[in-house]
Amino acid sequence: MTSKTYPTITAVWPGRPYPRGATWDGEGVNFALFSQHADQVELCLFDERGRHERQRIALRERTDGVWHCYLPEARPGQAYGYRVHGRYKPEEGHRFNPHKLLVDPYAKDLVGELRWGDALYGYTVGSKREDLSFDRRDSAPLMPKGRVLETAFTWGDDRRPSVPWHDMVICEMHVRGFTMTHPDVPPELRGTYAALGCAPVVDYLKRLGVTTVELLPVHSFLNDRHLAEKGLRNYWGYNTLAFFAPEMRYSASGKVKEFKTMVKTLHSAGIEVILDVVYNHTCEGNQLGPTLSMRGVDNASYYIANADNRRYYDDFTGCGNTVNLEHPHALQLVMDSLRYWAEEMHVDGFRFDLASALARESGKVENLGGFFDAIRQDPTLNRVKLIAEPWDLGHGGYQVGNFPLGWAEWNDQYRDGLRGFWKGDGGLVGEVARRVTGSEDLYGWSGKRPTASINFITAHDGFTLHDLVSYNDKHNEANGEDNRDGNSHNVSWNCGVEGPTDDPGVQALRERQKRNLLATLLLSQGVPMLLAGDERGHTQQGNNNVYCQDNELGWIDWSPTPERLALATFVERMVALRRAHPSFRRRNFFAGRPAEGETVTDVHWLKPDGAEMRPEDWNDANARCIAMYIPGGGIADRGPRGEVQHDDDFLLLMNAHHDEIAFTLPAMPHGAWRLLVDTASPSPPPTTDDAAAVAPAWSEPAYPLQCRSLVVLSRPDVRP
Repeated sequence: MTSKTYPTITAVWPGRPYPRGATWDGEGVNFALFSQHADQVELCLFDERGRHERQRIALRERTDGVWHCYLPEARPGQAYGYRVHGRYKPEEGHRFNPHKLLVDPYAKDLVGELRWGDALYGYTVGSKREDLSFDRRDSAPLMPKGRVLETAFTWGDDRRPSVPWHDMVICEMHVRGFTMTHPDVPPELRGTYAALGCAPVVDYLKRLGVTTVELLPVHSFLNDRHLAEKGLRNYWGYNTLAFFAPEMRYSASGKVKEFKTMVKTLHSAGIEVILDVVYNHTCEGNQLGPTLSMRGVDNASYYIANADNRRYYDDFTGCGNTVNLEHPHALQLVMDSLRYWAEEMHVDGFRFDLASALARESGKVENLGGFFDAIRQDPTLNRVKLIAEPWDLGHGGYQVGNFPLGWAEWNDQYRDGLRGFWKGDGGLVGEVARRVTGSEDLYGWSGKRPTASINFITAHDGFTLHDLVSYNDKHNEANGEDNRDGNSHNVSWNCGVEGPTDDPGVQALRERQKRNLLATLLLSQGVPMLLAGDERGHTQQGNNNVYCQDNELGWIDWSPTPERLALATFVERMVALRRAHPSFRRRNFFAGRPAEGETVTDVHWLKPDGAEMRPEDWNDANARCIAMYIPGGGIADRGPRGEVQHDDDFLLLMNAHHDEIAFTLPAMPHGAWRLLVDTASPSPPPTTDDAAAVAPAWSEPAYPLQCRSLVVLSRPDVRP
């Protein structure tokens, strides 16, 4: 068998400094790499598998710090990398080492996987001088390579669903974990973009009522060395190697267009795609990390160096480094990446991991800094959905409620307040009232609306819903860190037994607690976010940090049980209830006064005796029960054509006490209350289509509100 021959590139033209990366224009490929401090740059060309270097081309053209050339003989599929020459002076912030092959920061496709070895480091591992030493071993055999991408794709009439914020129901999910055990997905597709776009999965999401999927990181990332040595694997993907290239372990075909097909399919079903993106740091870690890409391309430009000693990094992320968005080319890299995913890959928005780190200027969080100014004026990005994880690990990094207009935020105060209330902690009725009404105290002051609050009970980081009601303590032993990793403050309650139990009473209470938390979430003002699998009672066996568990512990269990099916039906019905009634999807905060043309105040808070809450009642440390009365005539929002909106009257009763309470109901002059939801019952609420017909009327003056339960009563709208 003869080996394939590779013709030598003979024509090297000057090319252009923009666009960055490797760009196929139908005739040849333009290569452009920014490195302000480099002395020389070499483009290395490899065979199609990226295993053997075939040619090196010195880039002789340099424009404003960008090295570039054009190869008219190059074609899509060409594997490549860079070697960048310059000073190796870590104490000055420079870490050039031409012996290390580098991934193009703008690479749109990668071939091959990283294999760990000491040659990946710019310094000699084990040297007494640590990173001040210099390593001359070639890292190319261990490195993935960039690959020139043919971007053509038939999008047809694809268009963004553009779901209004107040109509959104987000489902946070992991591409691989969501479908790895799905029985209706072909085995060869499970865990891939193709699986997420196949009919059984899309139909399930539509049936559940999900409008938007938020995918954990899909940018190409690597498996941390310490995990690989333990036989574990980076599962979540918060360790980015390339900001443009989709992670290929999620591709059944090994082709980028599989991701595009998934997006197009979800769009056809009316479902948006939001990406969890990690621009605050990269996988190169601290000063003792490997040299894989930006560190070797231009360390001093791409990362924030410590002002007192540039050998070290300012680490606001807990991952060893922080990307320097004060530098215009680092900022351009992030902006170009965002535009690429929005324009070329058609995604609908982004959730920014540790977003406060992106706002730092001179080490301080500046909410209106360069990054936010750049997004605000960008004609593409100011039209997609922007969600912040509004904190980082640095001083002043907690910024909930402080992000600019146009941004929504993960609201951890909603999470902790509702967890504490349903856990049974006293004195939280005021906190509950603030959170279920959209957290006006956090967002109203700046002119934002309730939809600035992304409400959630659980997320990928922490307990699942099932584990939240089954464990008092984390159980992360499988991670190999002696249970030291993960947050110890979970605001959880095991309902009397730690972990699995055969006690039917404990099992029933846990199911009720799940319904309480899910119902509260889906009836709160703001944007609800579900964690995929919670609607099926997915358990991680008490592990609240499955970042390295790419196995059954992290994958959703799709095997049917009566409890799982009942809970999924409950969620489906609650989402439908939310969707059917504008009372739960308001665009504006409650005003505490009648809407225009109405006589009744838009919201009332009631005590168990039926009386309205007084100022001193909000501070009652023993209070664990409250009701929210929402008159259907109190909606100030106008409909899509400017029409006045009315709805049914609703009464939400919430009892987190361990005793039953006879809750006195407000008298209704125009008909009796009807029972829609009682979480004390394992039976799911009726569908919205037959709710009016089958919901029993409640004519008694008081409702027997069971311990740890939520009840929804309604009175149908009788206005003409």
